Amino acid sequence: MRHTTLVFLLRDKEILLAMKKQGFGMGKMNGVGGKVEPGEDIVVGAAREAQEEIGVTIDVYDLERVAVNTFEFQEKPEWNQECHIFFARKWKGEPVESDEMKPEWISLAAIPYEHMWADDKFWLPRALAGEKLKAHFLFTKDGVMTDTYSVETLK
Repeated sequence: MRHTTLVFLLRDKEILLAMKKQGFGMGKMNGVGGKVEPGEDIVVGAAREAQEEIGVTIDVYDLERVAVNTFEFQEKPEWNQECHIFFARKWKGEPVESDEMKPEWISLAAIPYEHMWADDKFWLPRALAGEKLKAHFLFTKDGVMTDTYSVETLK
C-alpha cells in the first residue's frame, strides 16, 4: 500500500482547500498533497507536495499530524493508500494556483463537504476539533464510498 499525504493550511477561522484540476480526485476540493517518494520521509513529502502544488514553504516542524487514514478501493488496489494528514498554521509564501490545484480560503463554518471526498465529513470536523484520528474507508471501483468505514480517536 502506498503512502500519501494531505496538508490543510489553517489561519484564523479559515481552512485552505484546493480544487483538484487534473488526475486522481479531479473536480474535488481537498487539502494539498500526494505520493511520498521512495525513501522519502512522510513529513518531508508533505512539505514538498505543498511547495509543488501551491507554492508555500512549510518547515517540517510546523506540520501537525492529525490523522492517518487508510483508503481502500474495491477492484482498484493500485489506488489503495495510507494517507498521513497534517495541519499547518505557519508557512512562508502565499498559496498560488498551479497546473494541478486551485487554492481557496474557506470559512471553517462553511466547509463545502458536498464538493469533497465523501469520507471528509466523517473525520475532518473531528480533527479540526482537536482529535487525533485513525480511520479506514472503503470505496467502490468507481470511487463511491461504501458504508464500510471506521474512525477512531488515538490515545
